[in-house]
Parts: sequence; structure tokens; C-alpha cells
Amino acid sequence: MKKYLEFSDDELVLQISKTNNTSMFGVLYDRYEHLVYNKCYGFVGSVDEAKDLTQDVFLHVFIKLSTFKGQSKFSTWLYSVTYNFCVNYLNRDKERDISSKSNQVEEEYNLSVEVSDHSLYQMRADKLEKALTIISPEDKMILQLKYQDDVSIKELQEVLELSESAIKMRLSRAKTKIAEVYNNLEL
Repeated sequence: MKKYLEFSDDELVLQISKTNNTSMFGVLYDRYEHLVYNKCYGFVGSVDEAKDLTQDVFLHVFIKLSTFKGQSKFSTWLYSVTYNFCVNYLNRDKERDISSKSNQVEEEYNLSVEVSDHSLYQMRADKLEKALTIISPEDKMILQLKYQDDVSIKELQEVLELSESAIKMRLSRAKTKIAEVYNNLEL
């Protein structure tokens, strides 16, 4: 395994896709396990559930690794897979009562209000964290990819397989939603 530590992500992915070498995959796992765990924990808020989801994400990644086309960084692709996996997990889990953890929020978007990036950066962290638990997982995903993980619009297009205008529209809607929820929160 030590001989693979100096391989780049792209070299590892290429070799793993060809050989299904689990030792090489272990290097990728070690590089990104903490990051994937943190993303999973952000969705579920439970240590045990996040650990289980992390394992599930990496199993999914191992199976789907050959679909990585190298058009974006591996880490960006992995973030996307993790977010999508967590969103699907939350949507599948019918017994989970997400609304019990949060206030009911009107689902309608007000597209006439443009929220600037600067105003997002001015939000109080504790209140913003609470607001992120209330908005939809899809809105949370795109906001975190863009502003927390610093993924570019171009990378978002590649990873989410959407047009530039669709990405910008989704970002605008998500920013409007987070601002609306944030402004209505009382802490």
C-alpha cells in the first residue's frame, strides 16, 4: 500500500478502474474518509449513521469508479456522489420525520429577490447552521458545494450534468431560500 501513496488521485482512479485493486482504493479511502464522513454527518447529525453512510458511499464509489470521466477533479466528483447519496438516503427514509427537527417552511421560492454572495458570508454561523437543516437537501447541497467546498460553476455543471443557466438558477433559488429561512429564524 505504501507504494501507492505517491500516486495522484487520477492515477489511482485509472488503475483501480482497470484492476479493482482494493489496496489502491484504500489509499483513496484514507485520503477522503474524513471529508466524506463530515458531509454525511452534516446531513444526518448522528455519528453512527454518518459512519454507516460513509461506508456506503465508499462502496458505491468503488462500484461506480469507472464512470468517473476525469472532467472535474476526483474530489469534486466524490463530493457530488456523497451529496447525491445522502440526499437519496434522506428521501428514501420514510420513517425519518425531518420536519420534527425544524420549523415548517413555505416551499414557494420568491425569485424576484436576489441574494448577494456577500450577504451569505455575513450570516451568523449558528443561525446559518440551523437554517441549513431546514432547507431542502438539494438546496443545501448546491450551497455547500459552491460556498463551503469552493466548487466552480463549471465544475458544478460537469458534476451535476446541468447547463450553466440551470446551475445559476438553482444557486439563486437556494440563496433566496436560505436567506428567507435565516431571516425568519429566532435563536
